[in-house]
Amino acid sequence: MDSGKKVSNGSTKSTVIPRATIFILLIIVLACLFIVDILTGSVDLGFKDLLRSLAGKGDTATLTVIRDFRLPRALTALLAGMALSVSGLQMQTVFRNPLAGPYVLGISSGASLGVAILILGLSSFISVNVAIIMNSWALVIAAWLGAGLVLVLIMIVSVRVRDIMTVLILGIMFASAVSAIVSIMQYFSNESLLKSFVIWTMGSLGNLSWKQLFVLSISVLAGLLISVITIKMLNALLLGEDYARSLGLKVRSARLLIFISTSIMAGSVTAFCGPLAFIGIAVPHITRLIFASSSHNYLVPGTMICGSIALLASDIISQIPGGGRVLPVNSVTALIGIPVLVWIIIKRNKFIRLS
Repeated sequence: MDSGKKVSNGSTKSTVIPRATIFILLIIVLACLFIVDILTGSVDLGFKDLLRSLAGKGDTATLTVIRDFRLPRALTALLAGMALSVSGLQMQTVFRNPLAGPYVLGISSGASLGVAILILGLSSFISVNVAIIMNSWALVIAAWLGAGLVLVLIMIVSVRVRDIMTVLILGIMFASAVSAIVSIMQYFSNESLLKSFVIWTMGSLGNLSWKQLFVLSISVLAGLLISVITIKMLNALLLGEDYARSLGLKVRSARLLIFISTSIMAGSVTAFCGPLAFIGIAVPHITRLIFASSSHNYLVPGTMICGSIALLASDIISQIPGGGRVLPVNSVTALIGIPVLVWIIIKRNKFIRLS
């Protein structure tokens, strides 16, 4: 029997919320969470304090807290949520794998290798304050170089290998090899350097200056622009590469463009915020359920909004302990993402049995 509501004449009428209404509701939720995230933290602030500060009438201390700490953190969550979620959507479509995420190609591992070489390797030979490195452009550049190295390897493989699943397996192998190198470096590093690196791997949204946020914004927007350009390509790839070829799509060129988009977004977020897990895997599934569609015309913009909502909510939850203590964002995203994935897998298996 078809799902839906029975009407008096015996016919079946589905209850469908217009997608335009869904977008409006999600934008309202996003705006509310953005404001709540700005107001949440060790210093208690009210909505009136925010309005006064935006109008330039608040006291200096409140203005400093909002302008230099709260607003950059909220904007970082907004951008990182968009980037990671759209990256995950692209990877799940290209690889036709529901568990694929933005780091499936080893981009996160490559960025971690760059940071590990800087903190665990270079700092072991050169006497330098690790705290300065953690807040400098050197950390970001190192992460970009590491992610770029893995990207170059993946691009070489994708040009020579036609089977996308082979590319996926090789990407996982690259990630495992890089992770092994990082583990060896951790084993031989001293306690203080190891602690700094482990803290970076936990992820953080509150360490960016306005200059760094500007660079992150440009990088993420560039990746999102490419993702919008590839919407038709992603729709063609939904039923597999053979079907896409029958439509006249140049699969290798499309694959390369999507990989570049994913690498820019996931690599930039990893460089500035550390590796943030599960957002890229869980959010695309949630978006598909909300919009009840597999068309990327809806999924790409929907995933941008849902990803920002998810990471803003995670950042708010990370502030709950209070007293100046903040939970690692990576731990919060894992606690949110894992139950969602378990629920999706159970629901998918139940649907398969019923069908």
